[in-house]
Amino acid sequence: MSHGPGTVLVTGGAGYIGSLVVALALREGFRVRVLDNLAFGGEAILPYLSHPHFHFVHGDIRSENDLQCALAGVDSIVHLAAVVGDPACRKDPQQATQINKDGAELLCKQAMETGVRRFVFASTCSNYGKMADQNGYVDETSPLAPVSLYAELKVAFERHLLSLGLPEFEPVILRFATAYGLSPRPRFDLTVNEFTRELALNRRLEVFGGQFWRPYAHVADIATACVLALAAEPHLVAYQTFNVGDSTENYQKQVIVRMILEELPEARNLVTSVRRDEDPRDYRVRFEKFSSALGFSITRRVIDGIREIVLAIRTGVVSDLDNPRYRNS
Repeated sequence: MSHGPGTVLVTGGAGYIGSLVVALALREGFRVRVLDNLAFGGEAILPYLSHPHFHFVHGDIRSENDLQCALAGVDSIVHLAAVVGDPACRKDPQQATQINKDGAELLCKQAMETGVRRFVFASTCSNYGKMADQNGYVDETSPLAPVSLYAELKVAFERHLLSLGLPEFEPVILRFATAYGLSPRPRFDLTVNEFTRELALNRRLEVFGGQFWRPYAHVADIATACVLALAAEPHLVAYQTFNVGDSTENYQKQVIVRMILEELPEARNLVTSVRRDEDPRDYRVRFEKFSSALGFSITRRVIDGIREIVLAIRTGVVSDLDNPRYRNS
C-alpha cells in the first residue's frame, strides 16, 4: 500500500462492509472519518469512538451541510452509503434514487470542490445482469445489463464518475461479488448468510432458481479491497473499474445449499427446490484484473463463511437472528 495514508471519509462506515473498512484503514495508518445516518445502529463503530485517529459525523449524504462537515480536511473517500440491494430499492424507489443517485452525485461534487483526490465507489457485479453466453464468464469489458433499480443506479453513477476526466480527481469503481460472512454489523438477508441461518435454526428453506450463477466474496475480503484501492498508486487505479472477488468462487445457489448441508446434514429434509427457468440475473464473473493490478487475493471461501455463521449461531454469539437490524429491507 504505497499511496500515503491521509484522512479518509467512509460513508456508511457503521454498516456491514464499512465497519470493517474502518478497522482496516485505522490499522493501515489512515485517519478515518465516518459519515453515517445510523439507520441500522452504531454499535459496529463503538470500539473506535475514543481512537485518536477516528471521528464520527452523524449525518446524511443528501445534506450539503452534513457533507461540508464530513469533508473538511479529507484526502480520500470510500463511498459505501446507499440503499443496498434489490429488495430495499424496490421497497422505496424514491428514497433509493435520492440516496444512490442524487446523494452520490452531491457527495462527488462537494468532494471535488474540497480537493479530495481518491474516490473509491462501491458498485456491484449485479450490473452484469444476465450472461449472453451461458457457458462463459463476464469481466470488466462485458456489456452491462442491469435488471433492477439498484443496479441501474449503480451503473448510472459509475458512468457519472468515469465521465469526469479530471486529472486531479481519481475515481475507482469496485464491483463487489455477492457478500457473505460476519461483520460487526451482521446481515442475514444475503444468500449464504440467510440460507445458513435458516437451516441452522431448523427452519424450512425454499430455494428458487437454484441453477443460476452468482459470484461470492467474504465481507472481510471486500473491505480489504476497498483499502487496497484507497492506497494504490494513481496510475494503477484512477478511472478504472475492477471486479472484486475470485474466479473460483462462482456458485449456483443449489451448490451453496449442498455446502451448507455438508455442515448441517440433519437439515437435509428441510430444503425444497423450486425450479425457475427465467431469472433476470445469472452471471459468472472473472476477477483477474484486480488481482493483477494490486496483488489482491481472497482469504476466505464460501465454506468458511458458512462455518463461521453456524458457529456464531450454535454458540449464541449472535442471537435475536430475526431482528430487522440484520436486514437491509
